[in-house]
Amino acid sequence: MRPTTTAVSPVAVAHVVRGEVDTGPHTPHDRPDAVFTAPALDLDRLVWPRTEPGPAFHVPVAEIVDLLVETGEALRADREGLLAEALDRMVWVSPLPGEVLERAYAVLWRSFQRPGLYAQIDHELGGADVLDGWREVRLPEGRTAATRAFPPRLVHIIAGNAPGVAAMSVVRGALTKGVNLLKLPSNDLFTATAILRTMAGVAPGHPVVRSFSAVYWRGGDEAVESVLFRPQFFDKLVAWGGEATIRGALRYVGPGFELVSFDPKTSISLIGREAFDSRESLARAADAGAADATFFNQQACVASRFQFVEGTEEDTDRYAALLCERLGTAREFSSAGGPRIAGELREEIDVLRSLAPEYRVWGGYEGRGLVIRSPEPVDFHPDGKIVNVVPVAGLSEAVRHAGVATQTAGVYPDARKAELRDALACAGVQRVVSLGGAGGMPPGLSHDGFYPLQRLMRWVNDE
Repeated sequence: MRPTTTAVSPVAVAHVVRGEVDTGPHTPHDRPDAVFTAPALDLDRLVWPRTEPGPAFHVPVAEIVDLLVETGEALRADREGLLAEALDRMVWVSPLPGEVLERAYAVLWRSFQRPGLYAQIDHELGGADVLDGWREVRLPEGRTAATRAFPPRLVHIIAGNAPGVAAMSVVRGALTKGVNLLKLPSNDLFTATAILRTMAGVAPGHPVVRSFSAVYWRGGDEAVESVLFRPQFFDKLVAWGGEATIRGALRYVGPGFELVSFDPKTSISLIGREAFDSRESLARAADAGAADATFFNQQACVASRFQFVEGTEEDTDRYAALLCERLGTAREFSSAGGPRIAGELREEIDVLRSLAPEYRVWGGYEGRGLVIRSPEPVDFHPDGKIVNVVPVAGLSEAVRHAGVATQTAGVYPDARKAELRDALACAGVQRVVSLGGAGGMPPGLSHDGFYPLQRLMRWVNDE
């Protein structure tokens, strides 16, 4: 797959409604930089009545897993060219360069592998039995009860900063056996529908296929959201995105309609003094720090933006110089270059350059990477392959800069994680990883501090 064109006229965005491509008349939409069209919404078709179960409520988990695995193989082969078509159009709307999108699309199928699917079921729910029926549990005083993870009715507001979010949302929605309405983000109008159309090609009319719709509306459109975001239609709103998205979603939360929020996050790195034991160890640390900082060109929550270095100012400068060199290296999910740094941010960085030696800056504004060394974290949001490096006397001192908005903390060397993880968790951090391992979350582990499958289900007791 390779992008071939850039849109110059309105692009037609496909909708999938209950597993089928919507062929209805299109209406125009606009972004700041372009115009596209999408089918007009029929809100009645986007909800499933509570008077009857969803199409997949009683489908065995093993059958759903088989379907997802087949879908993954179909995505890998892409014989119908659905992913290629989506990729060609994605370069028009995505903030990511075509080469990164191409590599991300080439591995979408990995989200549909059988071991990862069962890892989510087993680790997050304790096994498939609670999805397929009622699990007996023993209570105090010799009593017994039964519990079931019952299929939910979900609206997903998905993020468009990486194509894998769409794949993850489809997988989780399918494993719950529930009904799913996916809102397409304006910076990824094509991935989710390409996946769902591929699944429909594998098993036309399958109950899981019929359980999904994916459509676009402008976020915050009250005419749409005030109708759909109601407990008579859906149980939960699964929202990814920035603060505005989450605050907008909160307007509709109330009894019977719950928010499952993947909040906006940032990530950090902690580099121990062991990095300066040798040239080789310093090179390893800089390579790993650059890998974490450039994941999806720093568009992902897991991407490191602030890096705390245990050592002197001179040591920190040695690390920062090597880090800057490596930020311009292309990796599987990053490009050598990125977006040019905007004028307003350039002015702020120019001011810091003038404050040497208290501050020091490596790199330029062309998007290949820039590193700022400062005595305290800068008060702006580093973005577009910008990393803020801060010297600290000890890594425990860096913990005070972590908080509930800190998703991932990468640590070098591995042996230092054990001494830091409890303090980081207390501060609010959700993941502690080896430096260089921030990108990609193994299936079956917690995400943003909770187990998604467990949170998505409706838990019902028979007592």
